[in-house]
Amino acid sequence: MSATDALPSRPGSPRLPLPRTQEQMLTWVCVFVPTLALILFFGYPLLTIFWHSFVLFDGTMGLDNYAAIPSTPGLVTAGLNSVVISVSTTVVCLLLGFPMAYALERSRIPGKGWIRLCLLLPMLAPSLVQGLGLLFLLGRNGLVFRWTGIEQDIYGYWGLLFSNVFYALPQAIMIIQAALRNADARYYDAATVMGATPRQQFFHITLPNCKFGLLSAAFVVFTITITDFGNAAVIAGNYKVLATEIFNQVSGQQNFGMGSVVGIILLLPALVSVYIERVSSQKQFGGGSENRIPLQPSRARWRDTWLGLIAHLTAFAIAAVVVVVVAASFIKLWPYNMTLTLANFKVKISSGYQPIWTTLYISLAAAVVGVVLLFMLAYGVRNLHGRIAKAVYLLAVLPVGVPGLVLGLSYIFAFNDPAYPLHWLYGTAILIALCNFYHYHTQGFLTMMTGMRMVPQALEDAAACLGGRVRHVMGDAILPVIAPTVLAVFFFLFMRSMVTLSAVIFLITPQLNVASVSVLHLNENGFVSQAAAFSTIIIAVVSVAMLAMRGLVHYFRPNLAQGLA
Repeated sequence: MSATDALPSRPGSPRLPLPRTQEQMLTWVCVFVPTLALILFFGYPLLTIFWHSFVLFDGTMGLDNYAAIPSTPGLVTAGLNSVVISVSTTVVCLLLGFPMAYALERSRIPGKGWIRLCLLLPMLAPSLVQGLGLLFLLGRNGLVFRWTGIEQDIYGYWGLLFSNVFYALPQAIMIIQAALRNADARYYDAATVMGATPRQQFFHITLPNCKFGLLSAAFVVFTITITDFGNAAVIAGNYKVLATEIFNQVSGQQNFGMGSVVGIILLLPALVSVYIERVSSQKQFGGGSENRIPLQPSRARWRDTWLGLIAHLTAFAIAAVVVVVVAASFIKLWPYNMTLTLANFKVKISSGYQPIWTTLYISLAAAVVGVVLLFMLAYGVRNLHGRIAKAVYLLAVLPVGVPGLVLGLSYIFAFNDPAYPLHWLYGTAILIALCNFYHYHTQGFLTMMTGMRMVPQALEDAAACLGGRVRHVMGDAILPVIAPTVLAVFFFLFMRSMVTLSAVIFLITPQLNVASVSVLHLNENGFVSQAAAFSTIIIAVVSVAMLAMRGLVHYFRPNLAQGLA
């Protein structure tokens, strides 16, 4: 099953001809505008990466950048290190993620709400917060050293491994949970009747049924790790990886040609892993039964004890890394003067709180523009059929395979060119907002498509038969049903824009900075307590946004159910 096979369709509906009616015209407009935006703000910038990879340092064209890869020790080392750290992180996340997902879905351990809350914390902050928290805990002046006197060298491979695991593990757990949740209790009942022991049921039913979920989680973790810049910039030290190498080539050496080559190298494994992940997830969820009976976990003392121990200890470690950053923001001078203070929130260096306000503006712009374009695209693709619909669908899901660093670099090449008609956007907050939106375009589009599939066709037909125009059908039939999805996509884009780092690191200017990059710069300049304060503000804003999203979604769902009834 391919991605295009999942396109929504209406049974018995013909292909849409050239626009003649009002509805058909709306469909074509809804497809054309977002698709044109995709080409201008994703397709064309990505092509510039490939073009500039052939531009040599002296401005001439050739293959010397590619030929120089084997003879560039730093690049070869960074590539090998990236593979090693990504594979290591993936293995650890699977070894920890499966027991934790199993504990949450198939056991009766106490404190599941606390564990879920701890797993949520890394998603509320930029990725570099994990590295910053490890420095506060295990660094040369960390709490462990001051309490025990045992000196830890956290910089390098081990520090990067721990920070990547804490950042990627919650996402792996959610994927494995979904695979375990898809089980049908009737299989286990039949196995019990046939005399199968719990151990046999685990190896012959549970593991085979969630193998694609495990594979999907593995490739998601691998992709997150090999493309992450935040943790590597904070805690990797001399352990060079591709994400830091591309930044050094572009920002440090101004070698845009070699930076493009590194971007392509970074792009290839991400694309391959995303493709395999999508195939595996489709196989996993495609075989689920709609009338399945949910499995109710039984009580098993030995199992629940060990699973509870693993889950709570891991959740505590994840929470400690984030909580210590929040705590450090209220410390006068970490770790020498542990007096509580609010002075760290009175930022007097650089541009003060301006990056926070700029980030809020950028995040709101990304969410508003993103929701409008995604709603239009989902509506258009839902009503369009044939090869055009499949081509648009494939273009809409392609951004998920492009790392943020590569997308940000492509924006430099495309929009910093005076010959490009949209050159005037370069250096503006709107361009950063668009970069954030297209970085997370695929997730938002797939979510919006899921919401569109929930709109009953009979409801649209009834509104149309009663004489309603397109705006009445849209307002009375489609928008009330899809409102919770629209809200979810809006807050998703807002929250991800608040914490993203890799996609915008190349686009900031001395006059235009964002909060996540400010945290990185404050830490690099030794202002660790103020870096923690900025991180705390980001976490607070994203937490409020998440609570608002949940409240609004819960408000709309009862009204939706009542309206459909």
